Amino acid sequence: MRIGMIAGETSGDILGAGLVQAILRVCPEARFEGIGGPRMLALGFHSFVPMERLSVMGFIEPLGRLPELLRIKKNLETHFIATPPDVFVGIDSPGFNLRIEKVLHDNGIRTVHYVSPSVWAWGQKRIHKIAQAVDLVLALFPFETAIYAQHNVPVRFIGHPLADTIEICDDDEARQRQVRADLGMSGTGNVIALMPGSRRDEIKRLGAVFLATAQRCLERDPQLRFVIPCANAERRAQVEQMLNADGIAPQVRQSFIILDGRSHDAMLAADVVLLASGTATLEAMLLKRPMVVCYKLAPLTYALASRMLKVPYVALPNLLAGERLVPEFLQDQVTVENLQNELFALLSDVERRQMLAQRFGAIHLDIRRDASAEAAKAVLNVAGHLSGAGNPSSCS
Repeated sequence: MRIGMIAGETSGDILGAGLVQAILRVCPEARFEGIGGPRMLALGFHSFVPMERLSVMGFIEPLGRLPELLRIKKNLETHFIATPPDVFVGIDSPGFNLRIEKVLHDNGIRTVHYVSPSVWAWGQKRIHKIAQAVDLVLALFPFETAIYAQHNVPVRFIGHPLADTIEICDDDEARQRQVRADLGMSGTGNVIALMPGSRRDEIKRLGAVFLATAQRCLERDPQLRFVIPCANAERRAQVEQMLNADGIAPQVRQSFIILDGRSHDAMLAADVVLLASGTATLEAMLLKRPMVVCYKLAPLTYALASRMLKVPYVALPNLLAGERLVPEFLQDQVTVENLQNELFALLSDVERRQMLAQRFGAIHLDIRRDASAEAAKAVLNVAGHLSGAGNPSSCS
């Protein structure tokens, strides 16, 4: 059996690797090809181009890469039409994958889109394109399915893989003490994790205001400590350059610990997390960490996005709860004053933090569904390799 897949960024690579592993448990001889990242490649996936060539975000930013992206798209379509896979799975990256899925679907190839495009957030116009492009949508969150049901688009809620991999812990204080000890932070006072993002542009937009907020917080409480996890060496160098800039006193710099990766450890060590909106907010929620969420885009991109946004929240914990559980600040609201006020409000309110931990735990249970295994069953069913009872009929 051959399965086509395209993952366009790190989060897609993680989802893709989990899906590949789950399919191989049922169909060990399955082969996978398309575009994938290092986790997928380690499982034998064949990628026609490096995944990084697709990693572009925003509405305006991809325009500079348009000729290359169109060339990659055409080559993939030509390949899959000439040698049709049993099923094609587009993993997130809807701007790229839905277009390919439509062409393949029109040529008789079964298609699955893994991770629901945010039609519930940006309006319903795209739903008709999705209906024409895919045989099934795999949704990670329960609130995403209603709009597809309304438009008779096949959809399946499978849960989120992070909810499966992050353990539910009843003794959070002991876990925090252990992580702090591992980081050399035993005996410290309150700790705040700063997570301005994993991309250069995200850190450029949020890093300075996060560091300025930390400096203001230290003026109010000199015993505070901050931990900043960095996605890679380039992002660490970017953060260190900001931290060593003029205007930040040496004694202030001593209040920071910079980590290579280890984002979960940074969150676990923290009492509160200040972070960019995105998957990291889901991780913080699953780790039961109070948070202040920031969302800031390039001005022109935000001008377009803000007119299209159809939901009252951007932070995943708020969307999952259906209410404003955690504070979120958008664009010009991302100020030092707003951020430091919310951080200290969370640090000083023990009952609120306990309430958040309880709500986060309930949401964790709701989206913990063995997502990769559920996705594998759905994909194999679309490919025609599962019987009605959910057992493999033929994987050759």
